[in-house]
Amino acid sequence: MKLVHAIAALVGSATVSIAAAQTQITIQYPYAYAFKPIFDTLVERFEKVHPDVRVVTRPPYQNYEDGIEKTLRGAISNDLPDISIHAINRQRVLVERGFVQPLGKLIRAESNWESRGYASGLMAIGRVAGDTYSLPFAVSTPVVYYNADLVRQVGGDPNRFPQDWDGLLALASKINALGNDISGVSFAWDITGNWMWQALVMSQGGSMLTPDEKKVAFGGPAGQHSMRLLSRMVKEGGMRNLNVAAGRQSFAAGKIGILISTSAYTETLDKAVGGRFPVRTTTFPLPAEKGKLPGGGSVVVMSAKKPDTQKAAWEFVKFITSADSAAYVASHTGYAPANALAASDPKYLGDFYKSKPNHLANMRQLDVVTQWYGFPGDNGLKITDVIADHLQSVVNGAAKPDDALKMMVEDVQRLLPR
Repeated sequence: MKLVHAIAALVGSATVSIAAAQTQITIQYPYAYAFKPIFDTLVERFEKVHPDVRVVTRPPYQNYEDGIEKTLRGAISNDLPDISIHAINRQRVLVERGFVQPLGKLIRAESNWESRGYASGLMAIGRVAGDTYSLPFAVSTPVVYYNADLVRQVGGDPNRFPQDWDGLLALASKINALGNDISGVSFAWDITGNWMWQALVMSQGGSMLTPDEKKVAFGGPAGQHSMRLLSRMVKEGGMRNLNVAAGRQSFAAGKIGILISTSAYTETLDKAVGGRFPVRTTTFPLPAEKGKLPGGGSVVVMSAKKPDTQKAAWEFVKFITSADSAAYVASHTGYAPANALAASDPKYLGDFYKSKPNHLANMRQLDVVTQWYGFPGDNGLKITDVIADHLQSVVNGAAKPDDALKMMVEDVQRLLPR
């Protein structure tokens, strides 16, 4: 009995010693419905190979905007997570306000960095003000989802889906005419960061601001065509005034023929539809010869400052952006792998893409991806809201597209730094 107590005491003291030796790090990420299962798995895998580190996940941000707002409040009370996931277009705010740590020195201390999948093109996503402040975590593009049964029902060919807006809207109009509470098209115009608005403008060869970031640049033909397209979706395609989530749910219920939204929903939609009808994907229409699409998705940033915490946080950042983790994220969402090795070596995702061809629309567009723009200055976040309000006015019929664009340009111009 004494021996049993002695062993128990030794085991107990060893457990206390291990616990005491652990470094605790915190992480916070958005979109629980998409990322919670992902991070639950990644944290579990990481802690198995790093028993000296305990990862504590904070309650997820509701979305990317909520992430920035909570970060702004957390900075005031000195309560930022050690690691966080933010939208690609929001890292500028984090860097300008000094909320995140530069990673350049840590990267230079690593061996064989690029051969591990951190290609220069991907690394450029995280470069701000001459240093690297983030690593890419997930990359998405706008894609077109369509209900193949409804396409066939109106005489269309699911294998030859229209690749231009006129053809797409003509098909949407036919689907809308089916009645039975079915609408032809839904466009996720209110998705975070005006991302889909940027996609419309940039695909036309336009941009948000002039190169010197002094003047609004979307008031010309690219912006006009984009705003008129939004109006046509309502008038010709029967688009309803639904938010992103409602549009996704209605499509999954078989009530929308064509859904234009983020590739990040690919796996989520497949599960929601549950085989009730065949879902297909295709690339986003690209009218301009040199048209681009804003690369959506998220980056990993680090706010940890203490040496031991920063060391542990850096190990976790590398782990969740590795080829293995990137392949896991891609295969469980609709994001493209944010690691070049995972994207190029068939051993990671080759079989997955053969069995899940709907994910290929996103991959096919990566060569036309450009920066998801973040507006400069203290009013950057407010500008996002102003643009969304004007887009809403076109969708709900309160304003004509040309009038809404004119007011949008004026309102955004007033909010730019002088």
